[in-house]
Amino acid sequence: MVSQRRIAVIGGGISGLACAYYLQQQLPLAEVKLFEASSRIGGVLRTERVGDYLVEHAADMFTTKDPWALDLCRELGLESELIETNQANRHAFIVRRGKLHRVPEGFQLMSPTAAWPIIRTPLLSIAGKLRMAWETFVPRRAETTDESLASFARRRFGSEVFEQLIQPLIGGIYTADPERLSMLATMPQFVMMEQKFGSVVRATLLRKSGEKQAAGSGARYGLFLAPRDGMQRLIEAVAAKLLPGTIELDTRVDQLESVPLGERKWKFRATRGSTDSSAGNSSREEWFDDVVIALSARGAHPLLATAAPDLAAKLSQVEFASCSVVVMGVKRKDIAHPLNGFGLVCPAREGRKIIAASFASVKYPGRAPDDSVLIRTFVGGALQPELARLPDAALESLVDQELRELIGYRGPAEFTRICRWLDAMPQYHVGHLDLAKEIETLVGSLPRLALAGNSLRGVGIPFCVRSAKLAAERIVQMKA
Repeated sequence: MVSQRRIAVIGGGISGLACAYYLQQQLPLAEVKLFEASSRIGGVLRTERVGDYLVEHAADMFTTKDPWALDLCRELGLESELIETNQANRHAFIVRRGKLHRVPEGFQLMSPTAAWPIIRTPLLSIAGKLRMAWETFVPRRAETTDESLASFARRRFGSEVFEQLIQPLIGGIYTADPERLSMLATMPQFVMMEQKFGSVVRATLLRKSGEKQAAGSGARYGLFLAPRDGMQRLIEAVAAKLLPGTIELDTRVDQLESVPLGERKWKFRATRGSTDSSAGNSSREEWFDDVVIALSARGAHPLLATAAPDLAAKLSQVEFASCSVVVMGVKRKDIAHPLNGFGLVCPAREGRKIIAASFASVKYPGRAPDDSVLIRTFVGGALQPELARLPDAALESLVDQELRELIGYRGPAEFTRICRWLDAMPQYHVGHLDLAKEIETLVGSLPRLALAGNSLRGVGIPFCVRSAKLAAERIVQMKA
């Protein structure tokens, strides 16, 4: 008699939850168990109600440019709950000499779509503007090897454009060191533009002539959606589709071992109880036919140290950065700036102690009372790692001072939340795609094992969902 197929998913963030969902959809006769070490599902995604404020602890939206998150929402019946960013004020500000200036209209990350906004912007000197215009005459790079963001941007646009426009806009997304951030792993479309058309500006203008461009600057805000009641709604919707008993909270998994001669392929120790204390914890051995590790590379490599040491060693090479998010609810009358944009970013050259600030309630409705504003300020990242680890009081004081100087904040805040994501943000450094390929090759050599998460092929929610779907497909294709 053939026993029921057992599949373990380790990690209860969006990647693990989506993977468990896809597995149960495609293998309805299998037993799928999801193990989460903490007391809640969702990983970094978490929404909290503070009075009439809606507070996101991490990502507060996802892009539809990459379809996988939207596709999942449609499958879950969530599409009618998704809202767009506010039509008004779809632009961002960049700090220059302590003052906020709008990102030139149509400038999106590294793509200027119109000349006049660049000519008029006070963000660049005349020399910087002329150097940007010269980009169409810069020869394409002969080598096809990977290159850092800083190298690519300086080579094509010059140092001033890189430091004043490109670095802060992209730094606000990746919180990375631009001298190490891989172009091929994070922005391959711009590499393709150079290789195919010889110029990023030329390629952008050719694309513009062939399609209607949405208004806005900085990020392409028209492409972003969020659940009306916050990202936690997505987590709840996925969990609601899982069979009862699928999820085990407060259950840590370790000592993953391959069992080549056993009835099941994998075994591990599952310890039930608080991760903060061993008192009252219970431990048991579990055997499974298949295992999906939906953890960060940092969490996965210790788990694989015995079963797959070569894979564990490669996973340990993925580096991570830290970021703390200081969320404040503020009365609108206590801010001098009109807040007629979605947020601000700070170039590293400004020497400020924050990476960016998002005016969350300007960006999406229902995030704050009508007479108030919700502001999320990002601190730390790869360039200022020590700041992310400051004590709460020091972080609050730092952000308070920065916002007073930048937007005329007069305080006090109605409430403050500090959300810390320490060593949680994968850094896609130059050569990352080669490392990812090596890891995927090693995973491919291990039957009945798959990885999911944001450590290898994209950091946003859509890429987490995509990795979950691919991991599920790999398991489904294995014979029971």
